[in-house]
Amino acid sequence: MGTFFGLLVVTAILIFYALGQRRPWIMFAVAGACAAASVYGFLQGAWPVGVIEAVWTIIVVRKWWSLAKA
Repeated sequence: MGTFFGLLVVTAILIFYALGQRRPWIMFAVAGACAAASVYGFLQGAWPVGVIEAVWTIIVVRKWWSLAKA
């Protein structure tokens, strides 16, 4: 079950990121998928993956915020 969740989350990140980076709701979806990947990493015991995905979540949330304000 955990492996399927990880596959689903990474697939969501790739699909949302490929859809475009100019729409705020897509960036919000990427941030949500990155956050889910971070949780997955920590739950699997792969804390480096969890940390990296948490950093990516922060980066994408900042991008989403700047797009939402524009």
